[in-house]
Amino acid sequence: LSPSSTASPPLPLACVAAQHFIAATACQEPDYGWMIRHYCLKQFQLSMEGIGQRLWCDWGETLGTYGELTNCTALIADRLDCYWPNRQVDEFFVAVHRRYFRDCSPSGRALRDPPAAVLCPFLVLPVLGTLLMTALVVWRSKRSEGIV
Repeated sequence: LSPSSTASPPLPLACVAAQHFIAATACQEPDYGWMIRHYCLKQFQLSMEGIGQRLWCDWGETLGTYGELTNCTALIADRLDCYWPNRQVDEFFVAVHRRYFRDCSPSGRALRDPPAAVLCPFLVLPVLGTLLMTALVVWRSKRSEGIV
């Protein structure tokens, strides 16, 4: 083999070939955005309506639906030769979170008051302790006045 037979093609020819390959396989962002909105989001909306708004913050109830939404966006990105995740996916999921999960706590649990059996001792004991200490101080100060 001679050195010229194993050499790569001239640089301009390689650039033209690479540019043609990139143009042929580039992601079609408008199509991708339309498809994730009309296929993935529509199915997600139907599933979330079936779950009911009261349970949107219950991660156990929404995990499967949210996972399907994520997989749908990744599958469409793969079919259209788009990178995943990308800027459009990020914006899509921010919009989904603003719509469905804006009132949820970061831990995924709904915030509510503890039961009365737990809450009452935490309220009553400090109040009784304060009253008892005040009475003790007043009683002790009156008793020491007479002992001079």
